Amino acid sequence: MFGSLWFLSMASTPLLISQAIDRGLQSRRPGVLAAWAAAVLVVGVASAGLGIMRHRSMTKLRMTAALRCADLIMTHATRLGAALPRRITAGEVVTIGISDVWTIGRAMNVGGVGVASALAYTAVTVLLARTSGTLAVVVAAGLPVLMVVVGPLLHRTQRAGLRYRDRQGELNTRLVDILGGLKILNGLGGKDTYLGRYQQESATLRDQGYRVGGPSSWIGAVGHGLPVVFLGVVVWLAARLAAAGELTVGELVAVYGYTAMLVIPVDVMIFCSFDIVRGLVAARRVVDFLRLPVDDPSGGAAPATPAALHDPGSGVVAEPGRFTALAGARPQDAVAVLDRLGRYGPTDATWGGLPLADVAQAEVRARILVAAHDADLFAGPLREVVAGPDEPDDDRVGRAVRIAVAHDVGADLGRPVEWGGRNLSGGQRQRVRLARAVHADPEMLLLAEPTSAVDAHTEAAIAERLSAARAGRGTVVATTSPVLLDRADVVHYLVDGRVAASGTHRALLAAEPGYRALVTRAYGDEEQP
Repeated sequence: MFGSLWFLSMASTPLLISQAIDRGLQSRRPGVLAAWAAAVLVVGVASAGLGIMRHRSMTKLRMTAALRCADLIMTHATRLGAALPRRITAGEVVTIGISDVWTIGRAMNVGGVGVASALAYTAVTVLLARTSGTLAVVVAAGLPVLMVVVGPLLHRTQRAGLRYRDRQGELNTRLVDILGGLKILNGLGGKDTYLGRYQQESATLRDQGYRVGGPSSWIGAVGHGLPVVFLGVVVWLAARLAAAGELTVGELVAVYGYTAMLVIPVDVMIFCSFDIVRGLVAARRVVDFLRLPVDDPSGGAAPATPAALHDPGSGVVAEPGRFTALAGARPQDAVAVLDRLGRYGPTDATWGGLPLADVAQAEVRARILVAAHDADLFAGPLREVVAGPDEPDDDRVGRAVRIAVAHDVGADLGRPVEWGGRNLSGGQRQRVRLARAVHADPEMLLLAEPTSAVDAHTEAAIAERLSAARAGRGTVVATTSPVLLDRADVVHYLVDGRVAASGTHRALLAAEPGYRALVTRAYGDEEQP
């Protein structure tokens, strides 16, 4: 409404000026001239007010649309929960949440100022028709010509924009990964290597951006240049009609004003078309994210008593009350087994003979806990971070901290922990995650590489305390740590994601050359226990 009234007020101004010239100035009637001049003033003031309200409403619409979109994304991400990083990269989520939502918000302006521009174009054409049919036809034909010129550019922009957006998500994913492991990369001397790869991919993205910028720049040039061409053509025709006596001086001024005013709505319509194209690209990514399936929480009852977990895909069996270890040359194979046993994503695993996928999700989450090595840490006092959803009890929290050998962090349970554990070292973050998992005390605890960032002395202490604390409870650890493997009741040696051999750590060392080579390779030439 504000946009339409604003454009109409601007479109009516040349008409009022023409009346002031023809009826007041040429006829030398000061009173009539003053009346029409006052009308121009009133419309000008109203136009200023409408312009302010138009901008306010556009800004509100743009921000509301973007924030509602962000709210939808955040709500869906929350529903996905721990399944989120298993279904979409962190970089893609960052790009959607920061870039795409604002692009969509900008595209929403088309519904206001875009419609208003089309209305203003129509109104000016009608006003010109009252003055000169020839001029009206020229102006009316301008919009189809504009679409013929801009249409192919918009199509090229959309295709290039889709490819650019894909690469942007991939590059952001690499950036998030690098930042997350910067300390480790620096310690291993791999920082420069990753920097080189990032620079190379960034250069590729830049080149892709140039391909997007080509048609985009032409759209900008046409948006600013073509209306000026129309202005010149229409004014030239109007001047010839005025010279022939077919237009009055006031009408000539009005035609110039109409055409000059058209520069704004035509420019707006072109850039609205551009915003629609970019908005569609962004909206596809958001819709793809919102289509990520959320696990169905419904299902049947779980086994009444602690029962074995079995993963047919790998052959892994995790018995209740036993400490089980998974060791493989590819860590991702062991982690995939844990995800299936914890019912993250599609799974054929069984729980006490029942298909795990058919058990109510709440039952699975309450009794089976998958503790990833890179799980997020929330901000807050240490006692609340370790206690998680439970009411903090200092005795229970302190016990979990001792089992995780996190005494250097947990000397003060009120110590503040920043989001993601940014004020902790890598080893401290890992031990706080382990303390949180131990504190939860689930029936079956599935741990992924819980000691990969600690020294050998701390690792040995964790292995001893963890196995003692979990006595009588089921525990599965994906690891190649000899001290953890030696504490396990049974070790499953994985080759290409399947169990190649099972037994105790010492038995596998003696009987399986591949297993022995794996553990030796993982821990160098140090003596195995």
